[in-house]
Amino acid sequence: MISFSSFYKQIADSNLQHWLETLPTILGRWQREHKHGNLPKWEKVLNKLHYPTPDFVDFSTSVTIGSGKQLTPGEQEKLKNLLGIFKPWRKGPYSVQGIDIDTEWRSDWKWERLQAHISPLKNRTVLDVGCGSGYHMWRMLGEGAKYVIGIDPSPLFLCQFEAIKSIAGQQHPIHLLPLGIEELPPLDAFDTVFSMGVLYHRRSPIDHLIQLRDQLRTGGELVLETLVIDGDENTVLVPDDRYGKMNNVWFLPSVAALMLWLRKSDFIDIKCVNIDVTSLAEQRSTEWMPNESLVDYLDPNDINLTVEGYPAPKRATIVATKNQPNKDLVE
Repeated sequence: MISFSSFYKQIADSNLQHWLETLPTILGRWQREHKHGNLPKWEKVLNKLHYPTPDFVDFSTSVTIGSGKQLTPGEQEKLKNLLGIFKPWRKGPYSVQGIDIDTEWRSDWKWERLQAHISPLKNRTVLDVGCGSGYHMWRMLGEGAKYVIGIDPSPLFLCQFEAIKSIAGQQHPIHLLPLGIEELPPLDAFDTVFSMGVLYHRRSPIDHLIQLRDQLRTGGELVLETLVIDGDENTVLVPDDRYGKMNNVWFLPSVAALMLWLRKSDFIDIKCVNIDVTSLAEQRSTEWMPNESLVDYLDPNDINLTVEGYPAPKRATIVATKNQPNKDLVE
């Protein structure tokens, strides 16, 4: 069974120690009650991932763990087969002991677009909301973060993260918790909070922004990346049914509308640092994610539109600072 005891020990002497009043109960309930049918199988695979401490790691320019020289070809093939049980791999890429996990998303491209625009992460405490398998968390660690915590309710993403962490060896200050942000109390503790690819999945986007704000210390930085459309402060797309075949897309604001939402949520120094149309090279099917991908979500006759006729995915990255909370804000 996946254990969170090392995380509890890590935060016991930190500014997150008050989280221990509720967190063990929440995660204990998850361990007892989670019913995902594949979880026992995935946990058995995790128990087989016993490898030497890697001879090389790089989290600053990639997520590379081991040169591959420590394993025989047969051992590499066995490791590849074990990691393959965790398909589909969506966020990456990873290089693990000479095995290239070519994920659906080139998440490294997203990181390169935002890296120069955020506050340096050295010695900062970081929360990554909706972190997936944790690719960006490793890159945050590579930037010198004091510790990195990711939350994502998917048990598959948790097992993918635990697989990478196990092979990485040592006690890296990085943890993924199978939680949604609605399960977090207002911690008011993180120096930087990331929310990338989450906002458009929330039925109440301003509530999500307030939840993100409440995890930051005053003066802390929010890094927000989400789908947007063209338009002014009053332009918001609400898909009638699906967007890009996704049935859980609720609100796609313009950048101007998004910045207004952030101002109403008590953020200041709000800057849009990047706008990028997702390319077919950045999101695609691979050996490690053989399901449908972006090309299948777009109009085959016009890649500027989704199959439903909406504008094709365009993503904006916003950086903002938490202001003193406005006690008059209705939450």
